[in-house]
Amino acid sequence: MVVNYSMIIGKMILIMPISRGFTLIELLVTLSVASILLSMAVPSYRVFIQDSLLLTQSNNFFSAMMLAKSEAVKRGSPATICPSIDGTACTGGTVWSNGWLVFADPNSNGVVDAGEQILQVGSPFAGGNTLNGNNGGRVTFSASGFAFGFNGTFSLCDDRGAAMSRAIILNNQGRLRTETGTGACS
Repeated sequence: MVVNYSMIIGKMILIMPISRGFTLIELLVTLSVASILLSMAVPSYRVFIQDSLLLTQSNNFFSAMMLAKSEAVKRGSPATICPSIDGTACTGGTVWSNGWLVFADPNSNGVVDAGEQILQVGSPFAGGNTLNGNNGGRVTFSASGFAFGFNGTFSLCDDRGAAMSRAIILNNQGRLRTETGTGACS
């Protein structure tokens, strides 16, 4: 004989009550434990998102610089990267967070002339992050991949300031490296 929701121990039959939900106390305990865990996790998640955004933006700019360098070497003639707002011309200045252009620049004048091919248009940064350079508003890589006279530091900052910034450093040989916490944020 099969008895639903029961246990047979020896000759004694125990009928267990059927549970149809949670008690109010169980629900309140569960909600308070969940709220405590969330209150600890949300600030860490915010920092994770900010760090991920900085890393992504840093990598995008780093990749654009490397594209300009590799195109210069591949083509055997200079290529330039410069800040741009509209995606068609260089704006000059030191603010790179509004976008940039990578283009073939055979005459090395740092201006998109007729017939010069635009290779990449960088989009503006999201999240209010800023990217500023101290190198004069453009970087031109020679056919050898060098960036003579265009060395400098590009500081990527968010609202946390210089301690969490990322610096992209370019030397005259065209070598790029990144550092964390050394950017010049204002």
